[in-house]
Amino acid sequence: MIDVIDLNKVFDNGFEALKSVNFTIEKGDLVCLLGPSGCGKSTILNLIAGLLSPTGGDIQFKGDSVIKTEPKDRNIGFVFQNYALYPHMTVLENIMFPLTVGKKKISKNEAKEIALEYMKLTNIEDLGQKKPGTLSGGQQQRVAITRALVQKPEVLLLDEPLSNLDARLRLKIREEIRRLVKEVGITTIFVTHDQEEALSISDKIILLNEGVIQQNDDPQNLYLEPNNLFVAQFIGNPIINILPVEVKDGKIIHESWNVSTDRFEVNRFKSALADGHYFFGIRPEDVIPVEETESLFASEIKGVELIGRERILNFALANENVKSIVSVENVIEENEHRHFDFAYHKAFIFKENGERIY
Repeated sequence: MIDVIDLNKVFDNGFEALKSVNFTIEKGDLVCLLGPSGCGKSTILNLIAGLLSPTGGDIQFKGDSVIKTEPKDRNIGFVFQNYALYPHMTVLENIMFPLTVGKKKISKNEAKEIALEYMKLTNIEDLGQKKPGTLSGGQQQRVAITRALVQKPEVLLLDEPLSNLDARLRLKIREEIRRLVKEVGITTIFVTHDQEEALSISDKIILLNEGVIQQNDDPQNLYLEPNNLFVAQFIGNPIINILPVEVKDGKIIHESWNVSTDRFEVNRFKSALADGHYFFGIRPEDVIPVEETESLFASEIKGVELIGRERILNFALANENVKSIVSVENVIEENEHRHFDFAYHKAFIFKENGERIY
């Protein structure tokens, strides 16, 4: 188990990368640190690895602080974004190397036996005599992961390990990573800025922004129950529709909705909202084409994107771009004038500061 307690990091230039970060990772879990560039996720990884020292707070493995423990003594496997393979060594020699150095070094014969065992696990046993420079990106990634696993670390750290691979290979390798770490039973922390990657691979996601945890939760909950406006906008593809609205005299109003038919009652929601300005959030799949008699609003379709089994409809409400996802069988074309309504029970209401209130 890993406990991160009130972790703070201020760099020499005064930049505060982490602001009182707290989380716990259970043994055997695969947890993703997710967020935009500069949010602090790689800083956390480097602090856990011992490559950086915190300004404040603590990091504990199984209840014991590792803050003053040297990186080599933390029993961690680290897979870097650039793989960091030794170009003059064969694949087998790269994988054997960490077993033959340091205080816990073993004989070359024993190291070779262990290396071959893990190479079989990662399906690279036929690459043993090749040099890294002759391998594809996916093969190099497997070698780097295998080299980390042979050390039988308590914790495996992966820093954007798939960013250099093409889309199809990323999909394949991330499935392999999850299978491997679950098969070995190793606690894994995976840094990525790719929400699809995080949602597909992880047991838990820790979503950060500007050095602060925005939500630490099951992947599904980040989508269905976002803590705030940032989470709602970061998770989801296509991005959630966000409309500025005003609550007045018991009605929610957007400037594109006319007085007679296009305002809807606040009492559609569980609790009353005070008069004022808010953000109304609705996922594209919950913007539903309807007949004119059921319409909340109408708009001309500006664009249609085909994505496999679905169509993404693009249109405008006043000055806001809005998207709706419909089945590919629902044949709606550009320039059509269509009526829409919302699945209100799936909508979100946020204060102007981003706090979610519904």
